[in-house]
Amino acid sequence: MKFIQENLLLIAVAFASGAMLLWPYVRRAGGGPAVSAAQATQLINREDALVLDVRDPGEFGTGHILGAKNVPLSRIDAAGSEIAAKRKQKPVIVCCDDGNRSGKAASALRSQGFNRVVSLSGGLGAWRQAGLPLEK
Repeated sequence: MKFIQENLLLIAVAFASGAMLLWPYVRRAGGGPAVSAAQATQLINREDALVLDVRDPGEFGTGHILGAKNVPLSRIDAAGSEIAAKRKQKPVIVCCDDGNRSGKAASALRSQGFNRVVSLSGGLGAWRQAGLPLEK
């Protein structure tokens, strides 16, 4: 008991650092599969993947992936039925700034019957960091 009292701060730091190491895995599990920027370009080029940017129109206007369609997260349920007729069997890549909103959108699309939905890991930040082009 004396050991715990004397090292309580160290024990708390150990638990906190362990939780921080596990957090990316927990967060990723909720949004489903994710692809890197390089994998996304392969899906776009080889399989004609649709890129859905779920940011607001103002954010979308500042720069987006070439050919991306803007569907804000708040409209993803309605947009799913519009896209479904042509795209349910083709890959859909969902992106946002950092990957937080895209996970929610990807889950919503999967629940609407889209079979091949993935999130862009790291969002547009990762896309920019990879040196890939954006259009305005």
